[in-house]
Amino acid sequence: MENPGAKLPIGVFDSGIGGISVLAEIIKTLPYEEFVYFADILHSPYGTKQENVVRSLSIKATEFLSLLGIKSLVVACNTATSVAIQEIRKMYPFPVVGMEPAVKPAVELGSTGKILVMATPLTLKSKKFNELVYHYKHLAEIVPLPCAGLVEIIERDHSQGQEITEYLSRLFSSVNKEGISSVVLGCTHYVLIKKEIVNMVGSKIVIIDGNCGTARHLRKALQNECLLNDETAKEPHIPLRAKVRFYISGDEREVMITKCKQLLQNEGIICG
Repeated sequence: MENPGAKLPIGVFDSGIGGISVLAEIIKTLPYEEFVYFADILHSPYGTKQENVVRSLSIKATEFLSLLGIKSLVVACNTATSVAIQEIRKMYPFPVVGMEPAVKPAVELGSTGKILVMATPLTLKSKKFNELVYHYKHLAEIVPLPCAGLVEIIERDHSQGQEITEYLSRLFSSVNKEGISSVVLGCTHYVLIKKEIVNMVGSKIVIIDGNCGTARHLRKALQNECLLNDETAKEPHIPLRAKVRFYISGDEREVMITKCKQLLQNEGIICG
């Protein structure tokens, strides 16, 4: 007998448009699910705020999505995951999946050289990240690279490139690229400028993000709770057509919804 909760949408939230990169990967993995996406533009960015502030904002975002009626939650923000996901999991009965800098996949490449982790200052200071570094320190040299201000630039306009190029040039000016084996994108926003990062560090350095891992984790969590939509066995149409409702905090709701839809369209996904 089908679980009636399987027809409910999946909630996804981020401080802004970065979580769209995660949503796109989830839609490709679970093309017959429905989604509710919340971008907390009013309080963006999260990565420069105090832990208690981010925790409070994340709990409020979860409460908002929960009241809409969701079967699971994806915290599509590394910063929010690092400081709030344990608290959220205690508060709500549905599966809650978060983000984690993809240090493990980088280590498992077995390459010689440093692993550079690009992330917000708060993510890099978090207990969760430092435990991750400690766990793998005997296998690889993991170097944090704080990227204060980068999220704000991407939110303003990720597609223009000039401001982003100048930022990345300054960021990597003191980095010895010869000693780097991989770069971990520890913020979902950074996935949106992956091409610019490749142009800056060179194609020989592997760029890794956690979006695929999060999508797989979500699928497994839904399977375990018998919450997968019963249409998942069908062959998806190309291009993918996704049912997504967007909610934006702040004053630029229509502009941001248009931007979110465009980002999904860039990934071959049309919002119905």
